[in-house]
Amino acid sequence: MRVPPFNPYIAIVIGVLSVSTSAVLVKLVGNAPAAIIANYRLLLAVLLMTPIMILKYRHEFKLITKKDWFLSSLAGIFLAFHFILWFESLNYTSVASSVVLVTLQPIFAFLGTYLFFKERFSAGAVISMVIALLGSVIISWGDFQVSGMALFGDILAFIAAIAITAYFLLGQNARKRLSLMTYTYVVYGVSSITLILYNLALQNPFLGYSVDYWLIFLALAIIPTFFGHTLFNWALKWLSTSTISMAIVFEPIGASILAYFILGEKITWSQWLGGTIVIFGLFLFIMSTTRKANVTLHKRTR
Repeated sequence: MRVPPFNPYIAIVIGVLSVSTSAVLVKLVGNAPAAIIANYRLLLAVLLMTPIMILKYRHEFKLITKKDWFLSSLAGIFLAFHFILWFESLNYTSVASSVVLVTLQPIFAFLGTYLFFKERFSAGAVISMVIALLGSVIISWGDFQVSGMALFGDILAFIAAIAITAYFLLGQNARKRLSLMTYTYVVYGVSSITLILYNLALQNPFLGYSVDYWLIFLALAIIPTFFGHTLFNWALKWLSTSTISMAIVFEPIGASILAYFILGEKITWSQWLGGTIVIFGLFLFIMSTTRKANVTLHKRTR
């Protein structure tokens, strides 16, 4: 394998810092409907990608099968509703609670592989899942004591984690046959169309926002999307999935720190305790599933 153009671990650090800005940026445009924020995050990302797609990847659209169009489109729809639910949750609960609960996605992903692909879990994976879910219960219970609306926000974030899991499970098959750029462009495009239709149905205003809001919409399209997820996808060529998954677990910490300094959000005892337990459980879960995968691979290669 050739030497990477720059240190992939630096790319991961930049990626984690970038995705950590997402929730705070959404909070800064709290007066805009959640679906509008999601709409412009993805639509602007699509517009920025279009010149590259036309110049370099347009021939790949002819190679997309009907099955891959269907899977990619369905994945795009789930991605759209993930953003709607997650961004809406930030209207009711704190950045710390929302981001920690959305970070439960790896657990839902493995539950999905168990249900649909019959993949088995080790005892360590099951224990770590229970630990992480216990942490989420502590967060939600603490928020419920603050207000019922905070608990409602937690529930929305929890469902958003399930929606992003569906997005990954649906897209992983098509992603094997499509390039990263083409797959991402199709998914973001379908998500944008879904969100446009959703906003039209709710009669949400597409215009009338201040210059500051438009700059934040653009920042969402660039910072957490391109400098976040795109760098993670690039780093996959040089680092293991488990390494990147471990790094993403630190997103709630970065988001909470940014929320403290930018939004003045304080972290409650239940968020501290529950968040620590969730992150600890996720670490154990990723380590356990990675070890199981390595053992399985070793047996197959013996």
